[in-house]
Amino acid sequence: MPHTTCHMSVSLDGFAAGPDQSIDHPLGVRGHELHGWHMGDPRATDADALAVSWLMRPRGAYVMGRNMFGPVRGEWDGDWQGWWGDEPPYHAPVFVLTHHPHDPIELAGGTTFHFVTDGFDAAYGRASEAARTGGGDDGVDIAGGASTVRQALATGVVDELTLDIAPVLLGSGERIFGEVGTGGIGTFGFEPVEVLHSPLSTHIRYQRVGTTAA
Repeated sequence: MPHTTCHMSVSLDGFAAGPDQSIDHPLGVRGHELHGWHMGDPRATDADALAVSWLMRPRGAYVMGRNMFGPVRGEWDGDWQGWWGDEPPYHAPVFVLTHHPHDPIELAGGTTFHFVTDGFDAAYGRASEAARTGGGDDGVDIAGGASTVRQALATGVVDELTLDIAPVLLGSGERIFGEVGTGGIGTFGFEPVEVLHSPLSTHIRYQRVGTTAA
C-alpha cells in the first residue's frame, strides 16, 4: 500500500466539525475555531507554520467524504464544484465518497474530483492506484471529514496521523473517533513521534506502531 497520511484539526472534546454544517457554516457552527492556527490568526507561531507545511505537503491522491466536498445532500443538484474555487489546493486526483453518481469534475492545477459510489475500500483502492501511476512517491492522504477518517482508521490503512488539538470545547458535532460501543475506533495503534504547540493548537504527529517515519 502507498504511504497514507491523515491530518485533522479537533477540539478538546474530540470534534472535527461543529454541529449544523451548511453552506454558511462549512465547518459547522463554531467549527472555524479549530483552524485559527492556519487561517490567519495573528497568534500563530513558527510551530503552526511547520504544522502547515505538514498539512500542505504534496500527495499523490486524496480520499474525502461527500460532506467535506460540499453541503449538497441527496441527489446532486446544480453545478457545485467544492469549497475551493477554480484551483483547489490538492493538485492531484481526489476520490469523493458518495451514494449518488456524478461525472468527474476537472479543475485547474491538476485537481480532478472523482465520485465513488461503492464504498471506502473502492475509493482508497483507486486513490492508491492513482498515486502509484502518477509518477511520484507522494502516497495517499485521507482528507476528511470525520466519518471518512473513522473508516480509514478502522481498515488500518493510515500510516501517519496528525491531530491539531485546539483549546476549544464544541460540545457537539462530528467526532473523529466516534462513541465507544457505537462503531467508534476500538484500538488506536499509533505512537507520537513529534509534538509542537502554540496558543492556538497542540500539533501531534503520530506514526502507526511498526511504521517507519516518512
